[in-house]
Amino acid sequence: MAYAYDDQNIFAKILRGEIPNTTVLETEHTLAFRDLYPQAPSHVLVIPKGPYVCYDHFAQEATDAEIVDYTRAIGKVCELEGVATDGFRMISNAGEHGVQEVPHLHVHILSGRPLGRMLAKA
Repeated sequence: MAYAYDDQNIFAKILRGEIPNTTVLETEHTLAFRDLYPQAPSHVLVIPKGPYVCYDHFAQEATDAEIVDYTRAIGKVCELEGVATDGFRMISNAGEHGVQEVPHLHVHILSGRPLGRMLAKA
């Protein structure tokens, strides 16, 4: 599948410095920042700096260096946020059925309270 990346999405604007953010971690290929509308006491978004729409796009087209950097950055954010003690949830939505709101790959790392079940039975 060919992915069309929208370079006017909010995360692209954050990466270009057009919109401010509260940075948690920045590496060569990754930016992690606090969610503006947190759903848990700790809610961090982790995005690659490259133009990837969703995880499968990233997994298929990113360089090895980008993949390693992104994965390690997620681990570092978990360390910085101290999520190992009580646990956390990591979510990445993709496409319309996955309810992806911003068409730029991102994972949410949520922690700091019990989060309940992820999905209810249909």
